Amino acid sequence: SNIREIGKAVGVATILEGSVRRSGNKVRVNVQLIDATNDKHIWAEDYDGDLSDVFKIQTDLARQIANALQAKLSPSEKDRMERKPTENSEAYLAYESARNFQSAYEDLEKLKQGEQKYEEAIRLDKEFALAYARYSQLESWIVHTFERTPARRDKARSLAERALQLQPELPEAHLAMGFVHYYIDSNFDAAAREFEIAREGLPNESEAYLALGAIQRRQGNWEQSNASFEKAVALNPKDTWTMQNLAINYEMQRNFEAANRVIDQGLRVDPKAFGLLEIKAKLALDEKGDLSVAQRILDELETSPQSPEIRAQMVNGRANLLLFARKFEEAKRVINKLSDSSLATYPGALCGKYLVFGVIKRALHDEAGAREGFMKAKTLAQDEAGQNPDDATVHARLAEVMAWLGEKEGALAEIKRAREILPESKDAFGGPDITEIEAEIHAILGDAGGAVAILDGLLQRPSSTNVALLKLNPVWDSIRKDSRFQALLEKYGTRS
Repeated sequence: SNIREIGKAVGVATILEGSVRRSGNKVRVNVQLIDATNDKHIWAEDYDGDLSDVFKIQTDLARQIANALQAKLSPSEKDRMERKPTENSEAYLAYESARNFQSAYEDLEKLKQGEQKYEEAIRLDKEFALAYARYSQLESWIVHTFERTPARRDKARSLAERALQLQPELPEAHLAMGFVHYYIDSNFDAAAREFEIAREGLPNESEAYLALGAIQRRQGNWEQSNASFEKAVALNPKDTWTMQNLAINYEMQRNFEAANRVIDQGLRVDPKAFGLLEIKAKLALDEKGDLSVAQRILDELETSPQSPEIRAQMVNGRANLLLFARKFEEAKRVINKLSDSSLATYPGALCGKYLVFGVIKRALHDEAGAREGFMKAKTLAQDEAGQNPDDATVHARLAEVMAWLGEKEGALAEIKRAREILPESKDAFGGPDITEIEAEIHAILGDAGGAVAILDGLLQRPSSTNVALLKLNPVWDSIRKDSRFQALLEKYGTRS
């Protein structure tokens, strides 16, 4: 697309365009500043230098651009422009390489390669504050998504502390400390304060707005969160990760039109992005109970190469579709294809497999098979709860398994524990998922009144609970014929 279109899309009057060519240790940078309103050049320059001069080139460029735009720079902006992140060009190259790996949010192998590169960067320069900050952020993400080990938690914290100690003003160091408060401590207020400092220092970076949006929704400030994510998308219209987050906001607020708009925008950038396609499929289910979109997407993805993690998620998705379509025999065949090792990357995935396996067996009236699946799931959930006693999701999973096993007292005690760890008053984004599991537990135990009262609340506030899903999911079959459940579907069905 041409410069005018880009300028309009991003909402800017001037655009910087350029290329970098590298040969051995030599680098040539070609840069031009263009007026986005009329496509005319304001200024252009070529630079030749050694890689060791890369910061000098950056500083020169920044200064010339500021002059060409007649921009007034504050003392702190000037200082940041002229301060090199490191004097060691090899350390900087390792850092840049790590940054590339870090953007592969859902690929643990690549993230671990990123770790190695950060290690190299700080080995080459012990005072490279920016590298410590980004390394900490990577550790926090791995804790949040993959491995909640005490060693990783400590590492994330100490790296962020080291970055702040080396450079107390560094916005990225505050960003890193914010993620420690967020992902490691679940202290959302402290995280918001750090993210605010980072945003002031990085006013044109989408990631500070992305971080703020993630906290604001947990604090229940949905409108603010939408605005932060919208701003992040506007600042970086090629980042599909941010679009996924914004779409999930709209989905939880049941604004399906806005959610689909954002997903379609993302799919124009990357038509094969698994995360976007996954949400696209889910939106059709949430809004209309339409299984065909998910079916079509899975069929299309089958034909292209996928990472083992995504393969496993696809099989899991297919099993759930078959479960919703009540094709239990087929669902059993699909779930049997899921190897335990393929689920090792994601916390709770293995327990989830045996839980679904039990549900399928029970639907097929194979009581012994169901019990075997549930017992295996229970052992896995107990192990996880032992390792992560402060993780509400783990306790909720254990509670659900116990309910399926008919262990009423244990199930109610575990779900109570989960609700205490993560009440919706503390986390408006993650909390409702725990609340919905509580409703499921009441349903599984045959308490229709208890389940309906909880669901009634969830359908009135942002959550993943939707009438279309309540109609499809076999977990509600035990109370489906109850007049109170029917009345609930009637009451909210007309709204969707």
